[in-house]
Amino acid sequence: MNSCILPDEAATITLAGELAGHLPARAVVWLHGDLGAGKSTFARAMLRTLAVQGSIRSPTYTLVERYPIAGGDALHLDLYRIGDAGELEFLGLDADEGRLWLVEWPERGASALPPADLHVRLEVVGCGRSAAFEADSDVGREWLEKFVKPERLLTQVPDLQGIR
Repeated sequence: MNSCILPDEAATITLAGELAGHLPARAVVWLHGDLGAGKSTFARAMLRTLAVQGSIRSPTYTLVERYPIAGGDALHLDLYRIGDAGELEFLGLDADEGRLWLVEWPERGASALPPADLHVRLEVVGCGRSAAFEADSDVGREWLEKFVKPERLLTQVPDLQGIR
């Protein structure tokens, strides 16, 4: 698993942009992390890198937002508010549609989602974040191999001793 420390929001945006810059023909990304871990920031940065224009709305209340990108659509899902994976049926989503799926809180709807190619795990660490990447398919493994290594993006890892 590739992982790195992101000292600030700019590092999170840069990392997401680097990942989006190597987007395969089709990919499903599950974004994991607690509230405030940076999942939405990461998703917005990927979408902006993929040339999404205008406002990138949070799908917290709508559950899904669609954006046109080169080669198809990007679907950004936020499943925080659903109580059961069955609720996704009402959205009429087809696992084969879209070039990119960005799914926040995927564990709440996992049985109704297409399987992840890549898991991105974000966690608050002191004043920054940690990001870990785990491929769950051949597409995900190939994507990570092409992806610029996260270590390159960081010049200094903050001293986290004494931070609770």
